[in-house]
Amino acid sequence: MPAARILHGDKGYDSNAIRRQVEENGTMPNIPPKANRRWKNCFSPALYRNRNAIERMFCRLKDFRRIATRYDRNAVNFLAAVCIAATVSYWL
Repeated sequence: MPAARILHGDKGYDSNAIRRQVEENGTMPNIPPKANRRWKNCFSPALYRNRNAIERMFCRLKDFRRIATRYDRNAVNFLAAVCIAATVSYWL
């Protein structure tokens, strides 16, 4: 996969170690700060809204039991099942 410029994550990933690791790769973390954090990190809610579309897409694909439980152990067969599920979900 190509290198990402921004990484969106949940509040659960708001730790100094994860932020440091992401920044070492040359990526800017966009993670909302936890409520109990003393120092609030830089966070853009406008960019974070795009993450919701990705979450909805994965939830829609996981409605197919074959995808959610990963029946196909072969990567090629699993990718074919994901493509069929995506076609049914988004095209039909």
